[in-house]
Amino acid sequence: GLTVEDGALLWDYPWVTSYGINAAQPIIVGKSRVLLSAGYDHGAALVEISQTERGFEARRLWENNQLKNKFSSSVLHEGHIYGLDERILTCIDVETGERKWKGGRYGYGQLLLASGHLIVLTESGDLALVKATPERHHELARFSAIDGKTWNHPAISNGYLLVRNTTEMACFKITPP
Repeated sequence: GLTVEDGALLWDYPWVTSYGINAAQPIIVGKSRVLLSAGYDHGAALVEISQTERGFEARRLWENNQLKNKFSSSVLHEGHIYGLDERILTCIDVETGERKWKGGRYGYGQLLLASGHLIVLTESGDLALVKATPERHHELARFSAIDGKTWNHPAISNGYLLVRNTTEMACFKITPP
């Protein structure tokens, strides 16, 4: 953690990964915790930041290999983390690190959270709508959106879902008619 004013170091947490790759974005959990995740067989950790007499300290609450984000980032929804464990969607209890379920193959795709649902853009260009629930993996719909390898993040703006890869882009209206 760094100060906003001058970038001075406040705290750090050693997170050594295979090949030095830390591509997935950390997720802020509440006011004082950060979820880290990395692929290449590394895993995830929930870290709590607290202020002490000597400054700040980072303390691991849990660490496991139940969620290995390669270069896609996870999302937090109602106390659960949803993300791609390598190529398979998984749901993790953020408090305990316990896996609730793992299912659905999406390659190294990307995902968004919208209205209690996960919008997953698969590595092969399909779009999937998955209910964000810790009960079970429940894919509601899937269709081909674009052709070719797709590692780009989808985006939502003004009722439209935008997807792209290196050669094409598509836009879908996602609001009711």
